[in-house]
Amino acid sequence: MLKVTPDPPDNNACPNPSAHIMATPHKPSTLFTINPDIDTETLLAHACESLASASVMANDLAGFLDGTHRNTLLGIAQVIMLGELAVNRALDQIDPPG
Repeated sequence: MLKVTPDPPDNNACPNPSAHIMATPHKPSTLFTINPDIDTETLLAHACESLASASVMANDLAGFLDGTHRNTLLGIAQVIMLGELAVNRALDQIDPPG
């Protein structure tokens, strides 16, 4: 069986082939920024609180749904919980309890 493969691009068609790769870098919006001076422990603590809130919201909303929509939202809630557990573990490694 023959596999049809296209011809490679003609490198002579463009005087600078790497110009296609070197696009203008993406400049992120500064509308929502986080102070770069905030320490890692504080960032993780806020992330943990945000994930805990998202978990509560997802589980509360799942109570109003039935069938596959409920299952989907409960799956999302579980992913949020796993993220919260990972952040908590990172906090424990930065500042061990006890």
